Amino acid sequence: MDIITNKKDGILTIQFNRPDKKNSITAAMYQMMADAIADGEKDPAVRVILFCGQPEMFSAGNDLEDFMNAKESVGERPVAQFMRNLSGAAKPVMAAVSGMAIGIGVTMLLHCDQIYAAQQTKFSMPFAKLGLCPEFASSKLLPELIGYNRTAELLLFGEPFSAEQGFDMGLVNKVLPPADLMAYAYAQAAKLVALPPSSLRTTKRLMKARYTEAVIAQMMEENEHFSAMLQAPEAKEAFAAFFARRKPDFTKFV
Repeated sequence: MDIITNKKDGILTIQFNRPDKKNSITAAMYQMMADAIADGEKDPAVRVILFCGQPEMFSAGNDLEDFMNAKESVGERPVAQFMRNLSGAAKPVMAAVSGMAIGIGVTMLLHCDQIYAAQQTKFSMPFAKLGLCPEFASSKLLPELIGYNRTAELLLFGEPFSAEQGFDMGLVNKVLPPADLMAYAYAQAAKLVALPPSSLRTTKRLMKARYTEAVIAQMMEENEHFSAMLQAPEAKEAFAAFFARRKPDFTKFV
């Protein structure tokens, strides 16, 4: 299975399990994750949701070939349902990130309540390099979290940044040695499992209430732009260059 789910001791673990493809995410994987979140939200035995990958790779983001072959607009695809379910999750959501996190492998973290990263982790959001725009409300949430100038640097250049840089920006809660990452994440999750669940849900809802509707609106607007840009010449050149393993040429575009 490309997505492995497990319920134990009040924790629903959702694990990327496609290492041969760098945990790049297909439509089927988005649907599995969306369904897992919905199931975890309904199951009273689940108190915390935890995302993880493998030591060398969290997720390389969208499977580009699968993504480009889809016929629906972005807002009608399983990825949109995953976005809605994750951003709207009432229960605490954690992520243990190791290796590389790229594209939606980063933007999904903005909807998690706690993020722990291994020391060697690298993050990047190369949307502009691919002729695309930000998604998952990252164009709203990132400036509020780390400021406009830092966000502009990350989204316009799309260059990788380290776990320590993520910690300094406030994106990451704690940086750990790789061998300690999962044990620490589970220990933190266990602390939340032991607390009153209604208190956790209410606290999370109150913290997010002021921007919940704005996040949904931002995701919808981003998805509209993203869908249109997927069909534009710039993205087609970026993807053609990616698959041909060459440098893209954007000099002819204005």
